[in-house]
Amino acid sequence: MNDPQEMTHPIQPALPEILCHIGDLADRNGLGCYLVGGYVRDLLMQRPCTDIDIMVTGDPLPFAKQVRDELHGRNFVLFERFRTAQLELDDPSFGSFKLELVGARKESYSQDSRKPVTLIGTLDDDLSRRDFTINALALSLNSESRNQIIDRFDGLGDIERRILRTPLDPLQTFSDDPLRMMRAARFAAQLGFTVLPVVIDAMKTMSSRIEIVSRERVSQEFFKIMRSARPSTGLIILHETGVLRDILPDVAAMAGIEQVDGLGHKDTLFHTFQVIDNVAAASENLWLRMAALFHDIAKPATKRFSKSSGWSFHGHDAVGVRVTARIFKQMHWPLDPLEYVQKMVRLHHRPIPLSKEEISDSAIRRLMFDAGEDLQDLMTLCRADVTSKNPRKVTMVMNNFSYVEKKIAEVAEKDLLAKWRPPASGQDIMDELGLAPGKVVGVIKKAMENAVIDGLISYDRDAALDFVRTYYRNMPKDGVAPESP
Repeated sequence: MNDPQEMTHPIQPALPEILCHIGDLADRNGLGCYLVGGYVRDLLMQRPCTDIDIMVTGDPLPFAKQVRDELHGRNFVLFERFRTAQLELDDPSFGSFKLELVGARKESYSQDSRKPVTLIGTLDDDLSRRDFTINALALSLNSESRNQIIDRFDGLGDIERRILRTPLDPLQTFSDDPLRMMRAARFAAQLGFTVLPVVIDAMKTMSSRIEIVSRERVSQEFFKIMRSARPSTGLIILHETGVLRDILPDVAAMAGIEQVDGLGHKDTLFHTFQVIDNVAAASENLWLRMAALFHDIAKPATKRFSKSSGWSFHGHDAVGVRVTARIFKQMHWPLDPLEYVQKMVRLHHRPIPLSKEEISDSAIRRLMFDAGEDLQDLMTLCRADVTSKNPRKVTMVMNNFSYVEKKIAEVAEKDLLAKWRPPASGQDIMDELGLAPGKVVGVIKKAMENAVIDGLISYDRDAALDFVRTYYRNMPKDGVAPESP
C-alpha cells in the first residue's frame, strides 16, 4: 500500500455548505466523516454529480438519523445489515441530491456470489475495497481537516494520467465483484480513460464470472455505456475481454470476417459499433442507440454466399425483429420500448432503395405510414448506417438521403400527412359499420390505409369512410379481403 497522500483545499469552488454542516454534525458525535467514491472523482474532474456518498468511521445509523432530523431529509431508508442509510436532501444553493451514508467497512466474498459479508473496518479498509483507484479517494468533512484528500493508491495521479487501475490485484477485485468489469468498460466510455493492460488481462481471465451477476445489474451498467458520448469505447472493451460474449452472445456473434473464393464481408460487429457512435453523435435517445446495436443482429444467422452474387443477408431485418424480442426478455429489459426498437430494426433498410431511384409518392406515403411518428429517428439511423471509408460514396449516399427527406416533406405537405395518422381510425370504422373489435376491423383498416398510400383515395376522412363502406359491402362472409373498389 502506498503512503498516504493528502492535499489541502484542492476543491474549487468550495464545498457546498450543507456538506460542511454534515461534517460539523460528525464532529459533535466524535466521528471521522469523509466524502468518498465517484463524487470526489467528479468534483476533481469538474463533472456534474448528484449522488453523494459519505463514509463515517463509527456507527453510521444513529448519525444518519441525526442528519435526517436536523437537515429535514426525506425518503429515508435504512439497511442495517450493510450499515447503510439513504436519504434525499434539499439545499437552497446546491439543490436536491441523493445521499448515502455508510460505515467504514471491509468485505469478504464467497465464490458463487457478489454479495459481500461486511465487517466494521477502518478508513484504509474501506478505500482498499473500492473498484478503481480513481474511486478510492476520500475527502475529509471534519472541520480540522476539511478539504484534505486522502489518496492511498495514487488515484489523483491516475485521474491526471486518465487511466483505470484497481487498488488491489485486479484478479481479486473482479473475482470479488464481477460487475466491476462492466464498470471498467463504463468508466472508459464515460470518462475517456484507458484501462491498463493488466486490468484488461484480468477481465479476460475472469469474464465468465459475470454470470453470477443479475441481469438487472448488468443491464444498468450496459445502458450507462450505451448512454455515453462514445459507446464503442466500452463495447470494444467488453468484446475484447470476452465479457460481451457472456452477457450478449448474439451481439458478440456478429464479430469476424469470413472469406470464400477471396470474397469477404465487413466485420458486422465493428460496423455496428460505428453505427452506434454515429447515432450517439446525433441523438441522446437510448432506445435509438439500442436499435443501432440490433439493426444487423441477424446477419450471422442469414449469411449466405453465392458464387454469382457473393455474400447476402436476405431477411436479416425480419429475423432481427424476433432476435431483438428474445434478447429483451432474456435480459429482463423494459418491454415498453421493444416495439419502437423492433420498428427501427424492421425498417432500417427501407429508405435505402428509395434513395437510388425515382421515388413515387405512394412509396413515400408507405414509408411515412409504416414509420409513423418515428420517421425522423429512422432517417437518423439510416444515415448512421453509412460507414464506408470511401468519401465519394458517403457523399453520394447522404445526398440521396437528403433527396428522400425532401420528398417526404413534399408529400407530407401535399397530403396533409404531417401527423402521420390514417384519416379514419379503427374506432371510426367500428362506429360507421356497427362492428365489434376483431380481425375484420383490422382487415378493413389496412385496406383503407393502403388505398390512401397508393393514391386510390384522397387523404380525407369522408373519402376514407366511403371506401370503408364500399369495401365492407364487397367483403365475402368468410372475411377474405375483396378486390379494392
